[in-house]
Amino acid sequence: MSPSGAVIFGLVGGRLYHVITDNELYFRAGRDPWRAFYVWEGGLGVWGAIALGGVGAWLACHRRGIKLPPFADAVAPGIAVAQGLGRWGNYFNQELFGRPTTLPWAVQIDPDRPSTVPGATTYHPTFLYESLWDLGLAAVLIYVDRRYKMGRGRVFALYVMGYCAGRIWIEALRIDTANHILGLRLNVWTSILVFAGGLVYFLLHRGPREREVEPGMVLVTPDGAEIAADNDDDATATTGTVAADADGDGKTVAGKDRDADGDADDDEDRVVAGADDESADHDEDRVVGTADDEDDSPAGTEADPAGTAKPVPAPVHQSTAGDPAGDPAGNPVGGPVGDPAGNPVGGPVGG
Repeated sequence: MSPSGAVIFGLVGGRLYHVITDNELYFRAGRDPWRAFYVWEGGLGVWGAIALGGVGAWLACHRRGIKLPPFADAVAPGIAVAQGLGRWGNYFNQELFGRPTTLPWAVQIDPDRPSTVPGATTYHPTFLYESLWDLGLAAVLIYVDRRYKMGRGRVFALYVMGYCAGRIWIEALRIDTANHILGLRLNVWTSILVFAGGLVYFLLHRGPREREVEPGMVLVTPDGAEIAADNDDDATATTGTVAADADGDGKTVAGKDRDADGDADDDEDRVVAGADDESADHDEDRVVGTADDEDDSPAGTEADPAGTAKPVPAPVHQSTAGDPAGDPAGNPVGGPVGDPAGNPVGGPVGG
């Protein structure tokens, strides 16, 4: 079933709810039962539309392997907007208005319309109230979802509770014909029960937002990173474009295939700055002659921090038998100057 099938289910459910709750219009003495199929005469119940439409959405999601809770969270604001726009049909049909009122925003209804009150010409525009409520609810759902990232069907539960809360007080203003139970309109009781169900669901389903909605889906985070989700709700973040998995191991990063240890498939593993690095480019100081350095400086040079080589002075050899170029005590040129006894200046002093 395609997603459009959920719309058909919703229309059927809306009609069924209307026919069941207003059955006296079709199945009482002197009534024509076939008129229950005359959808062009009006009569849809939002409760039935949401309920049976949800069944259609579940079937469509099941065929695609999509989880229903995150799908419901995604469509919840759109449903509220659709309801807000749909309520304007009541304005054009001059139906489902509220009690008489003289408020500046009251709507004028023709005296011959059903449910009008003799002598009254202006009424509460309950369809306008509900339209504004639904549009405001959609904005709140979008904000809350972006701010708290709830998921798990909790956004849809908030939609259910928000709509029901508004419907209770709006329904109390309406004066159109309706069945009553214990002095309250049937839709008020429905709103109370559905609100309670949404609240229970909201409290019982906690946890982080799902990372997978559809198998093989890749999520893109606000900072541009992409997350390849799996069935266990674990994810691996990569930056840039996720490349094709060349070797079939399911690990890709920034256009490179990962090797067995999880690093990019290079000639050697990279290590953090400051550790011994066998790669060609280094930032740390080096002393020549190390065994593991593949970029040694020429013999007799030393690498300075800037990476340039500087000459190292050659060692000075001392003569033990006296040096023609030295002083009479046999000290080499450039060595410490000895005293007449031959002790070098700065040497240990005997006691």
